[in-house]
Amino acid sequence: MDKPINFTSQSVNMYIVYGIPNCNTVKKTLTWLDKHKVKYSFHNYKTEGIAKTKLKIWSQQKGWESFFNKKSSTWRELGNTMQEKIKSEKSAIDLMAEKTSIIKRPIIEEDGNIISIGFDEKLFNEIF
Repeated sequence: MDKPINFTSQSVNMYIVYGIPNCNTVKKTLTWLDKHKVKYSFHNYKTEGIAKTKLKIWSQQKGWESFFNKKSSTWRELGNTMQEKIKSEKSAIDLMAEKTSIIKRPIIEEDGNIISIGFDEKLFNEIF
């Protein structure tokens, strides 16, 4: 009788990198991952958008403030009146879904869980 295959020991981690391809931090991250032969798929916010449900899941994991980029030019271009309206998870998620450039990049997921926000070589060396 054949021995059963243990799929858990043979599974390959699949990472999803979320970002914008022309972002320097995303480019740096993808270059690092390629150099270290890490398999990943890329989710392009500009062409694929991002679902509010995904942003809600991330918010439950890390808090929306952790990936909402108040240093971005998109945030600065909103003006004070609009900025003052972003006080809750719902208002932040609505804005991030509409203006994806305001999401910190890249966000890396493994099995639906955020494992990294931004480029952090020390962290990458630990997790990959």
